[in-house]
Amino acid sequence: MSDTSSGLARTTRILRFLLKYRGAGVFTGLDFDFVPDGGTPEITGKPEEFVVDLEALGPTFIKFGQALSTRPDLVPPAYLAALERTQDHVAPVQIEHIRAVLEAELGVRPSHLFEAFDEVPLGSASLAQVHRATLRDGRDVAVKVQRPGIRKLIHTDLDALATIASRADMATRVGRRVHFADWVHEFRKALLSELDYHSEAENLSRFRRHFRDYPELFVPAPLWDFSTRHVLTMELVTGYKVTELSGLFRTEHDVRDLAEALLRGYLDQVLVHGDIHADPHPGNLLVMEDGRLALFDLGMVVHVPPRQRDRLFRLLFAAVDGRGEEVAREAVGMGIRLEDFEADRYQREVGQLVARYAAHPSASASESRLLFDIVRISTACGLRSPSELSLLGKTLAHLETVCRALDPRMDMKRVVDRHLDRVMGERLRQSLAPHRVASELMDLQTLTREAPRKLSDMLSLLADNRFQIRVSGLEESRLMENMQKIANRITTGLIVAALIIAAAMIMRIETEYRLFGYPALALVLFVVAAGLGISIVLSALLRDRRARPREESGPR
Repeated sequence: MSDTSSGLARTTRILRFLLKYRGAGVFTGLDFDFVPDGGTPEITGKPEEFVVDLEALGPTFIKFGQALSTRPDLVPPAYLAALERTQDHVAPVQIEHIRAVLEAELGVRPSHLFEAFDEVPLGSASLAQVHRATLRDGRDVAVKVQRPGIRKLIHTDLDALATIASRADMATRVGRRVHFADWVHEFRKALLSELDYHSEAENLSRFRRHFRDYPELFVPAPLWDFSTRHVLTMELVTGYKVTELSGLFRTEHDVRDLAEALLRGYLDQVLVHGDIHADPHPGNLLVMEDGRLALFDLGMVVHVPPRQRDRLFRLLFAAVDGRGEEVAREAVGMGIRLEDFEADRYQREVGQLVARYAAHPSASASESRLLFDIVRISTACGLRSPSELSLLGKTLAHLETVCRALDPRMDMKRVVDRHLDRVMGERLRQSLAPHRVASELMDLQTLTREAPRKLSDMLSLLADNRFQIRVSGLEESRLMENMQKIANRITTGLIVAALIIAAAMIMRIETEYRLFGYPALALVLFVVAAGLGISIVLSALLRDRRARPREESGPR
């Protein structure tokens, strides 16, 4: 089967899936008004069946489901809960295929690199599987091998999703508000990055370096000489799942410190270093025999730009302090205001939400639920929230699960509050560092030196009536293009009217040249006029697009 026909068949299967659940309430989150008391709107779909069918579409859609679980603005709570249980465990690839991938990627037979290679995988997921091995120098390692042919399938699926999303953006009200194509583009970048094991190896090295201040946390080091874009070799980590710790282990080790260190370390990763690991679920964490908490599987990491990072920090800092107006202001600054954005309603509902969060006992407050509810309110009020806000909420939800498993009595709100105070103090100290102060003084000196001359030039131009403001690029703008289209259609319409009038007048003239009993010239003019008129109508129907709602970024 050719690539074209294969892609068409895949697109058809995806469309059949989407049409099946079109009326099931999956993508109706935008139609819900925010429910202040935490209630959920009524839906008619079957979330568990939806997840089963999603998993049956293959690895791309397993990851797609995991991405959907970070979008409370699109997906109703019942479906979010079902998507949280998306299974990423599939039957393992035969060992012969794994050995073939290793030989093709590493350039030599696996037996020349490894003293031993366990044929039974430690884990088998939709994109890769992990095997235990021993190097020639005796070191135990974990080898992550990408499934053969997985990249081609994922590229086909992503192309199909991009096509469907772009059409949904043009044809549906929800698409014009959400911009599915932009979201699929971000999903494509994240998934293709997860398929690049050089990127994951860099994430391991970077997280390992950043967690040096947290001796309770351990990140395995990648072995670059045994890694490629499709094979990742790292230190082997063994231990217990955080949800399966025995009472004896808890007696011998203080796991409460692990929970606090994990939460503080991840807050640093997001707010200081700008990395959001979107998948720190219990399966990606092990408590080692020496009492440290090991983190691995760092393929799904999103980098937050510095300006967005600062806004996230200020939003969290204001939320734990109960300042709802500041939370709303930062959220607006991070998002995109749609044409129907209701500013007053947004301020009121976010203020009420933050007040309820601050009034709850510390042990029962949920930072992840707060962020998810802010996203829901934003969508209901006409504000498109950035993906980083939902991803941070997803990460905190996973961390809450892990921390509760380690220490059920942990006061997460208190830990977050104290750590944000520490990060704020550190930022203030860094802002007063000599090199930063010197840089600011140099900028101020330049401004002070040049300001009088520039002000004098402006006043001189005003006095001589030569002050001008130029708008460049207008001749190439969309406005000029649309004006030319209008002028062309008006001109064509005048020509059509003139041709019809001329044909009607010629009809009265007796002539020997006739067609179908009518004067030939009059009939020709009428046919030409009819053709031009039909072309104008078809052009308006097929080429004119409805203008997108006006959108504004928040203040910078």
